[in-house]
Amino acid sequence: MEQPTLEQLQYPIGKFVCPETITKQHLDSWMHRLETLPERLSELLIDVTPKQLKTAYRPGGWSVQEVIHHIADSHHHSYTRFKWALTEDNPLIKVYDENSWNALSETSHAPVAISLAYIKALHVKLVYTLRSCSLNDFQRTFVHPEGNTVVQLAWNVGNYAWHGDHHLAHIELALAQHK
Repeated sequence: MEQPTLEQLQYPIGKFVCPETITKQHLDSWMHRLETLPERLSELLIDVTPKQLKTAYRPGGWSVQEVIHHIADSHHHSYTRFKWALTEDNPLIKVYDENSWNALSETSHAPVAISLAYIKALHVKLVYTLRSCSLNDFQRTFVHPEGNTVVQLAWNVGNYAWHGDHHLAHIELALAQHK
């Protein structure tokens, strides 16, 4: 059997590709994926062992535990960005260094149950907020300082639905090493 390439291990579901025109159906599908992410994560981790939590999905990649804490951190930032864009005109958001955040001792020592509970609560708030938005609200934007990129909220919904699925696939790759 042929070994997967580094690119395939990094992006097991491929990179996010946003449709040129984002429809209400896209938004509804993406919101459903965001809504179900906490449950899908929890189901995947039902019988996970401490050894499996410390397993990386690829050489040089994060462990399952680090990925779970990263999802909590990243989606926390995304939720804040949504709120800024909904309450300010084209705000400049703050970037965070995900690798530095993941290097903090909390990421390798804190129980994943903390981040799983946080992801569950956060996603309830996030999806409630998104479902309260009008289609015009999804046209609102924020500025990402890396490249001074203007990001539309509709695109960000799709990107974070992909982000959750992307990391679920990483966890599946890591756990498959123990079968």
